[in-house]
Amino acid sequence: MFRMPKYTKPDFNAAVFQNAPDVKTEKAVRDGVVPEYFHSTSIYPEYFKINGAWTLAEESRMDSCVVLREDGHLDVVEQRNVKAGDTVILGRTERCEEGIFLHVDGFENEKEENNDQFAFRMNRSRETAFAKDYQELFDLFEYEKDHGKIVFVMGPACSFDHDARLAMQSLADRGYVHGLLAGNALATHDLEAGLLRTTLGQGIYSQRSMPNGHYNHLDVLNKVRRCGSIPAFLEEYSIHDGIIYGLVKNNIPFVLTGSIRDDGPLPEVIGDAYQGQSAMRDMLRDATTVVCLATQLHSIASGNMIPSFRVRDGIVRPVYFYAVDISEFVTNKLHDRGSLGAVTMNTNVQDFVTRLSKGVR
Repeated sequence: MFRMPKYTKPDFNAAVFQNAPDVKTEKAVRDGVVPEYFHSTSIYPEYFKINGAWTLAEESRMDSCVVLREDGHLDVVEQRNVKAGDTVILGRTERCEEGIFLHVDGFENEKEENNDQFAFRMNRSRETAFAKDYQELFDLFEYEKDHGKIVFVMGPACSFDHDARLAMQSLADRGYVHGLLAGNALATHDLEAGLLRTTLGQGIYSQRSMPNGHYNHLDVLNKVRRCGSIPAFLEEYSIHDGIIYGLVKNNIPFVLTGSIRDDGPLPEVIGDAYQGQSAMRDMLRDATTVVCLATQLHSIASGNMIPSFRVRDGIVRPVYFYAVDISEFVTNKLHDRGSLGAVTMNTNVQDFVTRLSKGVR
């Protein structure tokens, strides 16, 4: 059964905390421009000494600024969203030297230690056995269904397979999906599958290319745009299966962000990159488990938008982040970017979704 890891605060009675100075601040003089030597946040809990007391910035993300509000609240704000007059925290050290402490080991560590200097398969790869990861994920999903927020970040691969589409719909129907982030392609190909039983002109079960099938997704895009919205399209064409249908049916929010190569796009796709980033950020603001499936840029972006922790009812708890891809390059890239202490699983995402759907109650 799932057990929430316990969080241990720093010992603020220790001399290093007691002797630390208060943080320094400086006013921003222009919108979107922060003072020199501003402090940039990380994924970990960060404490700031203000008027002699250590305060946690409760809602954080990577590469952002910390703004001290008049009531003493700490806001973590993207640099472009800082306003003239905001009080911005300064400091580039993280061990109390400038009134800033980065707490990297607050959660109890249950991993088995291996003191051997040499051991096989210390890094995760396609040869790694993931049975334990699946069981932990099943238990986590059972807990998060009622106590957290599960957000999927999806590339189009899951829409290419008959069983994966139905598995994702089943997860949504049973309450295991609380939000979805994707691009134009995932939604377009899923709707193509719902209407024509093809994705990019290939049968979603047979994988056989259909005559003139390369027009299929373009025809679907045109129909959705004519209808004016995805829900209107689903209703007009009596579509009753698939990933997007499951979201709309269950009133689950989704954010579709565009790219330079989009066809169409669908009416709901956000074409402005910064509006799209803000919409993704809003979706992830209170996410506690994030599962990224075969989408490199969306996965890295999502990892950068959320911290490794959340504060729920005054209790600090971890955020769980899964990166699933057949390519080791993609999962390694997440670690290289420092996005999160992610659980990486190198496997076919269509098989992953189907197994996940079968594994939860």
